[in-house]
Amino acid sequence: MLKLFTKNFWEVVAGLMLRNRIAILIVIALTTIFLSTQWKYMRFAFTEANLLPDDNEVNITYNEFLKIFGEEGNLVVLGIKDPSLFTVEKFNAWNRLSESFKHYDEVETVLSIKDLQKLVKNTEQQKFDLEPFIKDSLTSLSEIDSLQQQLFQQYPFYDNFLFNKETRTIRTAIYLKKDIVNTAARKDFIIDILETKVKNFEDDYDLDVRVSGMPYIRTLNSKNISDEISLFIGAALLVTSFIFFLFFRSFRATLISLVVVSFGVMWTFGIIGLLGYEITVLTALIPPLIIVIGIPNCIFLINKYQNEVKLHGNKVKSLHRVITKIGNATLMTNVTTASGFATFMFTQSTLLKEFGVVASLSIISIFILSLLIIPILYSFLPYPKERHLNHLNRRWTTAFVNWMARMVKERRIAIYSTAIGLLIVSLIGIFQIKISGSLIEDMPKNTEFFRDIKFFESEFDGIMPLEIMVDTKRKKGVMKLSTLKRMDQLEDLIIETPQLSRPISVVSLVKYSKQAYYNGNPKYYQLPTSQENSFILSYAKNSSTEADLLKSFVDSTGRYARITTFMKDIGTDKMERIEENLQTEINKLFPAENYNVIMTGKALVFQKGTEYLVKNLAISLSLAILLIALFMAYMFRSFRMIVVSLIPNLLPLLITAGLMGYLGVPIKPSTILVFSIAFGISVDDTIHFLAKYRQELQANNWKIKKSVYGALRETGVSMFYTSIVLFFGFSVFTLSSFGGTVALGALVSATLLFAMLSNLLLLPSLLLSLEKSIANKETLKEPTINIIPEDDDDDDTKG
Repeated sequence: MLKLFTKNFWEVVAGLMLRNRIAILIVIALTTIFLSTQWKYMRFAFTEANLLPDDNEVNITYNEFLKIFGEEGNLVVLGIKDPSLFTVEKFNAWNRLSESFKHYDEVETVLSIKDLQKLVKNTEQQKFDLEPFIKDSLTSLSEIDSLQQQLFQQYPFYDNFLFNKETRTIRTAIYLKKDIVNTAARKDFIIDILETKVKNFEDDYDLDVRVSGMPYIRTLNSKNISDEISLFIGAALLVTSFIFFLFFRSFRATLISLVVVSFGVMWTFGIIGLLGYEITVLTALIPPLIIVIGIPNCIFLINKYQNEVKLHGNKVKSLHRVITKIGNATLMTNVTTASGFATFMFTQSTLLKEFGVVASLSIISIFILSLLIIPILYSFLPYPKERHLNHLNRRWTTAFVNWMARMVKERRIAIYSTAIGLLIVSLIGIFQIKISGSLIEDMPKNTEFFRDIKFFESEFDGIMPLEIMVDTKRKKGVMKLSTLKRMDQLEDLIIETPQLSRPISVVSLVKYSKQAYYNGNPKYYQLPTSQENSFILSYAKNSSTEADLLKSFVDSTGRYARITTFMKDIGTDKMERIEENLQTEINKLFPAENYNVIMTGKALVFQKGTEYLVKNLAISLSLAILLIALFMAYMFRSFRMIVVSLIPNLLPLLITAGLMGYLGVPIKPSTILVFSIAFGISVDDTIHFLAKYRQELQANNWKIKKSVYGALRETGVSMFYTSIVLFFGFSVFTLSSFGGTVALGALVSATLLFAMLSNLLLLPSLLLSLEKSIANKETLKEPTINIIPEDDDDDDTKG
């Protein structure tokens, strides 16, 4: 009944399409115009990708920290490591550059060497005063030498913050206003103002200025993503259309396919804008992905049309058959591909959900566009010329098909041995895969801003903030000497950890206060004793300047304190060990009944997000396999056929995972996508092959060998065509400057190549070897949905 309905449905669709060609083209044009009006709502993400669900404990903790202390990622740093800086002209110019940023609305405050102030004891008024190290511009080298002497040897409070006393590296800290950090205003300030002023300074004084900090990194990252979208789209169009032309040798067919995928890209951007999603490093991949996935649709439809024209020369009949015979097949394969992407919608990660929604909707859109546009455009065009049909009888295609048939017939044991060998080797490689939770690992390595990140890592031990928040559970509990001592002991462990920078907290300020009380003697830079604490605090209470300094380290109630350190770009394993060591020390130093101490910060949130995604990888991939298995069960109604069809598609995934282990490609947000994407696409070949195989069984009176070889000859060339397009199409992602995107492109390409060979060699071999238990009328019952109708037996449906 359903089979009859399906057949009638496509007959009706074909009739409606060919009778209402102009109306359909107008609807497509109006839809495209509407979706193009939604492009204005597209925006690039101004924050790092949050891979965790909103209700995840790590996210909740991080948001609690932000409520108390505000946005932590608002620091931009400028740095110079050059002995020639310490001349009168250049040093004053550096201070003027730093000072100039204070006048912009986007800037909250600027701290440079010129802004540093000494905490000075005022005995008469029993308070601390702040006196600048530099009152006006410096006029002599002796003044600069005196300044260096004071900063680098007498005042450890500022060490590793605005200078590195060992290497004489100087930096300026620019704090952006917290309400603009995650908006477009940040980009305008960074690109139009900061970069321009820094470039002019470098040109004028022949100094190399390094720039970094989370706002700067995020801005340039977003800029790279936006730049690469056009690169990917252009490269995907060029590569896929070139391969398409090589196969078909027809400018007309190539142009039509370009029209289809161009409309698909426009619809994708419209979907992103309509849904109000941000363009992230993941959603930026979808437009070129639609080109790569859309071209195979064009291959199947145009190939079928040309076959029909060659068979009987009736254009209307040919177009009608394209819709009725290939419509169902392309629908099924596009649905399975969309299902692979749609599984990301079932994760709790907003980033992956949005990727899954846009990708699956775009894949269905490109199916609709290709099915509508190709037959309608061809209906207005003259018959294909003889030279356009020559590709259907090429010698190399016949030789390729004969090679496959010979391998399946004569070298079946070798095929199985190779498959088992690859499986064993891959399983060994899988156990060598590592997990990466680094914020900057995927960033472009050949860019100036990445080299700057490494510079600040080397000079100041990292730029990724790790925050420890101490809740004393009572007002003014932070300034208790017992709390300060506990924090100081925890900071000692941080200092001993080479991957972390020297921490900044209220402890440093209290130590500085004691140093100031003893007239700036650096040997007194330490916590006060209980006797000293009372009279040093009395000085501090009388000092409004001290209160200003406290704001960064302690909340207004005195209940919460923060310890800020910065982390180098390290692997997940090291990060986990550091976290464990710190947590052990925290548990030992801070009794749970009196304190609540949490670790948070961008670095930790990203690492936890990666761990979360790895756990969801198995769920997402399992769901994709289950959905597609159910889909195939619905089509073929045979459990044994499901098992046989899954084996050739799971083996390539295992081989790719093994390669990742051997090549040192870690599991990370970008590479996690490989498996679901590749599985959703590669299973299309299996569906095409098995559908044709079942049809051949019916036509050949259930003769197994004849049916397998018949299916192989019918589908082999088209499977090869589409796999080559997909291979080179996904390879364009290797042009990316982002390591994760390169890995994604290379791994999906490799997986699809393995999948093609697996479906063309291993799948028919399994069918032949298990013919007695699989290929009979009871096992292969009448399918619920006939992908390739029976009356097409004598046609070359797949090229």
